[in-house]
Amino acid sequence: MSVQSRQDVHRHTCTLCEAGCGITVAVDRDRVLEVRGDPDDPASRGYICPKATALADLHHDPDRLRQPMVRDGDRWTEVSWEEAFDLVGRRLREIRERHGRDSVGVYQGNPTAHNLGLLTYGQVLFRGLGTRNVYSATSVDQLPHMLAAYLMFGHQLLMPVPDIDRTDLFVCLGGNPVVSNGSIMTAPDMRTRLKALARRGGRAVVLDPRRTETAELTGEHHFIRPGTDALLLMSLVHVLFTERLVRTGHLGEYLTGLDRLREAAVDFPPERTSEVTGVDPAVARRLARDLAGTERAVLYGRVGTCTQEFGGLNGWLLVAVNALAGNLDTPGGAMFTTPAVDAVPAARWAGHAGSFARYGSRVRGLPEFGGELPVSVLAEEIETPGDGRIRALVTSAGNPVLSTPNGARLERSLERLDFMVSVDPYLNETTRHADVILPPTSQLERSHYPLALANYAVRNTARYSQAVFRRAADQRHDWEICIGLAAQLFRPANALLRQAARLGWRALRALGPEPIVALGLRLGPHGLRRGRHGVSLRKLRERQQGIDLGPLESRLPDRLPGRSSTIALAPAEYLADVARLRERLANASPDGLVLIGRRQLRSNNSWMHNSPRLVKGRPRCTLLMHPDDAAERGLADGELATLSSRAGRIDVPVEVSDAMMPGVVSLPHGWGHHRPGARLSVAGAHPGASMNDVTDEYLVDELTGTGAITGVPVAVHARETVAG
Repeated sequence: MSVQSRQDVHRHTCTLCEAGCGITVAVDRDRVLEVRGDPDDPASRGYICPKATALADLHHDPDRLRQPMVRDGDRWTEVSWEEAFDLVGRRLREIRERHGRDSVGVYQGNPTAHNLGLLTYGQVLFRGLGTRNVYSATSVDQLPHMLAAYLMFGHQLLMPVPDIDRTDLFVCLGGNPVVSNGSIMTAPDMRTRLKALARRGGRAVVLDPRRTETAELTGEHHFIRPGTDALLLMSLVHVLFTERLVRTGHLGEYLTGLDRLREAAVDFPPERTSEVTGVDPAVARRLARDLAGTERAVLYGRVGTCTQEFGGLNGWLLVAVNALAGNLDTPGGAMFTTPAVDAVPAARWAGHAGSFARYGSRVRGLPEFGGELPVSVLAEEIETPGDGRIRALVTSAGNPVLSTPNGARLERSLERLDFMVSVDPYLNETTRHADVILPPTSQLERSHYPLALANYAVRNTARYSQAVFRRAADQRHDWEICIGLAAQLFRPANALLRQAARLGWRALRALGPEPIVALGLRLGPHGLRRGRHGVSLRKLRERQQGIDLGPLESRLPDRLPGRSSTIALAPAEYLADVARLRERLANASPDGLVLIGRRQLRSNNSWMHNSPRLVKGRPRCTLLMHPDDAAERGLADGELATLSSRAGRIDVPVEVSDAMMPGVVSLPHGWGHHRPGARLSVAGAHPGASMNDVTDEYLVDELTGTGAITGVPVAVHARETVAG
């Protein structure tokens, strides 16, 4: 059906991954006819990936919940919002009063970062509970980057991003931006951006245990053994110092700890580390020289560098190499975005500038970061008796059974809870264990402003998107759900104060999150200080395609918080952990297969497999394996094999590929939709196998507690061999 008038086409933003591409949505009454890229969007410029077109599937999905659901055994019943809020409020208050604040746990999934309501009112609820048992996808994703930002720059949100549109050398470690379109680097259409880099005479280099889609495009790829990135990075530091290539530029007077960093790198020449990393010493030396000798160069590392046994050191060394090579805060290097709504001062004002190791988890003692504990300990904190044991759990926008280490153990532990509530639109592998599910509206039924991810964009832009569809009277936005729960949980004892609180919650429901965006825009760097040319919410409503605010700018030292305005190149926490890296260098890991994950363009974690257009075609949940490794085990392409580890075992088809480094196998993240009780008809027909049924909750980065889901020791056998 064709669109007859402009009023049937709405501008919006795809919120399904970090790229945040601008889209146009053609509708006929309450139906989505077509989703296209918005050619006028200043960041994405008409680009979208297949996920954006699936917004229609998600919006119209018959499996998507619209009303609160209450579980009684295996039976689910729809109830009113008032009844659901009353039940959740009463049960959580009872558990808190009887067992203390820490008896209630919270888990937030990664879609929180894409969601205006959860970033605002959601945090009022989840942080307001006052529990130490707060968990999120951060500790199986970007925590090492955030820790480096906190320890080196003084604020956990100060993570620099590659100025990809102006660089002449892009070195990528542990990332696949052609598929992710950036991660902690909001960069829609990375394929076009990398082609532009090549056209202007630049070069891109990828180091990865798999020859990724990014590596195929760039043409220069080097294998590196999983979990050894810190050794390579320390070798780059070693070369920069020993070959006198260090050039600190305009940041020289603000950098502290250069001598201590030089001393830490003495024992890591490329000729020693190459035996463990598999990276030729000549390649490592050339990379260091090129990073220092190219006028506009940048080193970028992403999730593969974070989710391993030395993730914390990697986060530190990525920043350190860029600083030593003169590529920090310079055009074409690693720079800081100037977002229209600046989350850094807002977070500092709210007390969220960062913290580390103020306390440890109750059972294993893993460190707190930013008020959260590593999710690898969640199951044991539910299972282990004693004060502070988690007896009730609130999950929001997450499916930890499929997305956290040893999800099978976590799945069993959820059955031991006294109460569980999930803010989620689906009855999925995690929420099926809840007592109450509170489903929010769909992406197209709510407004959007990228409060979090605009802070990591490769170009300064601002875009506000109004909802395409009005929510129905019997639906609730996620921020309305959080306000409703907060009103139940934070009730003053005094009757007069309780009435005043009710009026306050009603006022918040009437306002929504837009006033927060409006205030942030006016107070931001592109707002009031620019007078009538400043960005405001009114202007963004009028210019629905967004506003281009220009390329990245040098921001240091003014961007640094505090009075000292220094950049710590050698924080004590990292120097202490170098001893563990030296031990790893001296004691190479034993032979055997190790497992890594991989990102796929048609998927984003576990929550897009109920879209027919995203799962159609050949099966994509396959175990990539080098031909020699497959032949050694008598496996052929397409055969079903058993993949096992200390934590568990799964059956998965083998895909033989010389894109894999020998000794390494790869399985995509987020599958495993075979669990009984979930209501995901499309995903259930394409279940795949969950990588996190074999990842190990006891394999963590000792410094940060981040799950080491990259480099998990595994065995692979023909299924018949194991069965026999």
